Amino acid sequence: MFTIDDLADRLGGYLPPDEIQQVKRAFYYAEQAHDGQRRRSGEPYVTHPLAVANILANMHMDHQSLMAAMLHDVIEDTGVSKKALAAQFGKPVAELVDGVSKLTQITFEDKAVAQAENFQKMVLAMSRDIRVIIVKLADRLHNMRTLGALRPDKKRRIARETLEIYARIAGRLGINTIRVELEDLSFQAIHPMRAERIKRAVASARGNRRSAMREIQASLQQSLDDEGLKGTVIGRQKHLLSIYKKMRDQRKPFAEIMDVFGFRIITEDVASCYRILGVVHNLYKPVPGRFKDYIAIPKANGYQSLHTTLFGQRGMPIEVQIRTREMEAMANNGIAAHWLYKAGQTAHPIAEGSHARARAWVKGLLEMQRHAGDSLEFIEHVKNDLFPDDVYVFTPKGDIMELPQGATVIDFAYSVHTDIGNNCIACRIDRHLAPLSTRLESGQTLEIITAPGARPNLAWLNFVTTAKARSAIRHALKHQQQAEAVMLGRRLLNKALAPFETSLEELDESVFEQAFKELDVSSLDALLESLGLGNRMAHVVARRLVDVAHGDSFDKTLSDNSDKAVVISGSEGMVLNFARCCHPLPGDPVVGHLSVGKGLVVHRSECKNLADRKNDPEKLFALEWSEHIDEDFPVALRIEIESRRGLVAELAGLVTDADANIERIGIEERDARLSTVNLTLSVKGRVHLARIIKRIRNLPNVGKITRTAN
Repeated sequence: MFTIDDLADRLGGYLPPDEIQQVKRAFYYAEQAHDGQRRRSGEPYVTHPLAVANILANMHMDHQSLMAAMLHDVIEDTGVSKKALAAQFGKPVAELVDGVSKLTQITFEDKAVAQAENFQKMVLAMSRDIRVIIVKLADRLHNMRTLGALRPDKKRRIARETLEIYARIAGRLGINTIRVELEDLSFQAIHPMRAERIKRAVASARGNRRSAMREIQASLQQSLDDEGLKGTVIGRQKHLLSIYKKMRDQRKPFAEIMDVFGFRIITEDVASCYRILGVVHNLYKPVPGRFKDYIAIPKANGYQSLHTTLFGQRGMPIEVQIRTREMEAMANNGIAAHWLYKAGQTAHPIAEGSHARARAWVKGLLEMQRHAGDSLEFIEHVKNDLFPDDVYVFTPKGDIMELPQGATVIDFAYSVHTDIGNNCIACRIDRHLAPLSTRLESGQTLEIITAPGARPNLAWLNFVTTAKARSAIRHALKHQQQAEAVMLGRRLLNKALAPFETSLEELDESVFEQAFKELDVSSLDALLESLGLGNRMAHVVARRLVDVAHGDSFDKTLSDNSDKAVVISGSEGMVLNFARCCHPLPGDPVVGHLSVGKGLVVHRSECKNLADRKNDPEKLFALEWSEHIDEDFPVALRIEIESRRGLVAELAGLVTDADANIERIGIEERDARLSTVNLTLSVKGRVHLARIIKRIRNLPNVGKITRTAN
């Protein structure tokens, strides 16, 4: 079993003794705090933080990260507060622990919301200290290694979340070793049988290929030695998920994927990389179009390497990656290479660059979070943003911009600046005008044409790919919709005030203040917006404003003149009719339609008769039922039932017992056995109707019961 002393020995390689002592102190503190707690597998809980710290030690992380790894579950699972941790181990460690801890104070109805909120909290903590995410990834990696003790459905849920978010984040931060292991463990948890089959097939294929691999490796090494170039050739292994994805997406059999031989050549400096490339291309013929230079233009996560594919002996494809030692450290550890540098393991610039890139990415996440409506929308944006292959395009000044695969002109405009995206009207690609929906390709030069009054278009959401563009468009459209609703509301209210020979501009300020109280709104804009969106009726608001202006409160006149409750809220003083086509009941979502000679006709929202009037906001109103209704409403039912003697009497008795009346009944014989009964009942509302339907269902041989509407 792995102990704290084993860890201390490992840390001795790169940390000073006083820092190792602090890590030990954090371990003993965690051991005490978790005393008596056990994991699902039955082993003491403290084995988990120790294993997480060990993963971080392999990445040569600093002592504060290791202490946070030891203590990462203390706040959540024991009674220790953040304040107590800060007093014991200092503020940075307490902040890290708090960032890694999950949200426990808030209760969510929905697991997805809880997870999204957790992630949001983690992003905010990442923005303060990027180490939070590295500790979190190590925590998730150990949890994935020890999934065995959980229920299969829980395993699959955790594995999916790992695959969708954490593996991608590890990829985005360039921590390849963790990404590959997370992907493979998730794949094994989601598809255990497929993973097992591929694993067995890989093991047997590897045995058959050994001699061919050695032969190619020897020829590559020989050609380097002949040219006097320093470089180490190593064989590269594909991981399970990448094999599975290739088989699934490219519809290739296993044998064809395993035919490709992968090698990596590690050398001293960048100049040697390009020289080795020349030697390799001399030895074997390169495949046209398969050369990628990620040294000149690195990937978003800082990955640098030369990639080429060659025709080997007997036409076998060989994939070769050429990189320096620093690039290798960067490819495996990504942002963690920043701490490798601090520990004296890698050269300076490459690690620093990765850290700066990670910070820029987190900054982008924060901006997205500000624009997102809620946590679920935010996590969707993040999933979309994390990590497809990149396209590199140039600004008119020659700066390189990187965008995900499939990005359009609009994505480019928003990545330059949100205002440029919002005011974008046209673009030039390589000095030629092009549509805004054009998908970009590497090497193009883009110029965006803007106009001050331009606004985003709703149709843009159909083709943009980056999360930044999507959230910025939604944000702008929300504000735009609000402004348009206020303008429409103003027009509708002035139109409704015209018969009273007044307008909004003529009414006094005190009238508005009084009316706002009665109408329960905070400002004139809020009132106009609700009118424009159809949540209130302009006629009713106009009458209330006029009443207040003439010194007579609307509510008082109402209570004096009417004995019974108002059926529809907001329809006061208007002639009200209920549509016979759909028979609305209290509890149904309803819409009002202003009809000449009939006043306000109330329909159910889904009524087909409204279909052609949906686009007429001046005539349609969203309505709400009043809370106190003491009236009966007609409703039509269609019942399929077996024909028998006394059926009508049975139904009549049942309806009467349920405190309802039958207004009309009709029976159609469908065949010798089945009948269709058309009933029109008087009921109090939806709940009352549901009770009656429940009773009818208890009758013998009842088939389908439907509430009829046109």
